[in-house]
Amino acid sequence: MITPKRFTALVLALFLGASLTLAASEQIFDDNADVHQLITTAIAAASREHKNIVLDFGANWCPDCHALHRQMHQGELASIIQKYFVVVPVSVGRYDRNLDIARQYDVPLRHGIPALAILDSHGKLLYSMKDGQFSNARSMDSASFIEFFRKWEPKR
Repeated sequence: MITPKRFTALVLALFLGASLTLAASEQIFDDNADVHQLITTAIAAASREHKNIVLDFGANWCPDCHALHRQMHQGELASIIQKYFVVVPVSVGRYDRNLDIARQYDVPLRHGIPALAILDSHGKLLYSMKDGQFSNARSMDSASFIEFFRKWEPKR
């Protein structure tokens, strides 16, 4: 016999599992994108609009990448990003895609994804995540992301 506590726990586990499956099924990274061209286009836009560039290295199978993506598209952080950044999603596939770009921008993927590189409006590297700072994005609060992006707003 299933007790009410066990029933509640079972329903909760099923709900959380379904939520993670739905999140992981959303395609936020295009494995076939020409990322070199996307970066060239982003540099042109950032230069025109006086914004910095975020290279967002991740994968569709990565729950922390989906958590970061959600954070970047809601509330205060969405406003900050829209105002100050051009975002380029960079698919790493199963760590078999765009590795040359990760190396070019000094992003050691061995420390986990998501990982970000911040470029100025001309494409010059300002910062790259070297220690997997967002690899636990699911357990981070929105204030942590806001603080990070505020630090890298372009100097006006």
